[in-house]
Formats: sequence, C-alpha cells, structure tokens
Amino acid sequence: MVHPKYTHYLFAFLMALFMSCIMSLVISLFNVGFVDDIITIWLKAWAFAFVVAFPIVLIVSPVVRKLVTILVREME
Repeated sequence: MVHPKYTHYLFAFLMALFMSCIMSLVISLFNVGFVDDIITIWLKAWAFAFVVAFPIVLIVSPVVRKLVTILVREME
C-alpha cells in the first residue's frame, strides 16, 4: 500500500493514466478510424499523452480543488 502522504501523487498518476488512455483512444479512432494498426497508433498516442498528462494533473489538481471549494456552497 501507499503511504497517505503520497495521496496527491497517486491520485494524479491514476487520473492521468485513465484519462490519457481513454482520450488517446477516442482521438485516435476519430482521426484514423478502425485501421489495421489502430492498437499501435493508440499505444504510441497513449504513451505520449500520459507523459504530458501526469505533470499537468499534478499542477492543475490543487487549483481545481480550490475552485470546487469556492463554487460549492455549504448546505444549511
């Protein structure tokens, strides 16, 4: 298991992993369709997307959490 102090990094890793996987597949299919080598095209796109997504999620997630805190009001 992972120590709780690494929660932010684990969250960012998993969010980047799943989002880059799904989005790279969707965008690859949109751009080239169901071609013979779609798996290779998708895996290359996924690798690149994850390398970009992971640091971005690390940077953006604290900002998003603050925005959510501002936008969500307490229920009375």
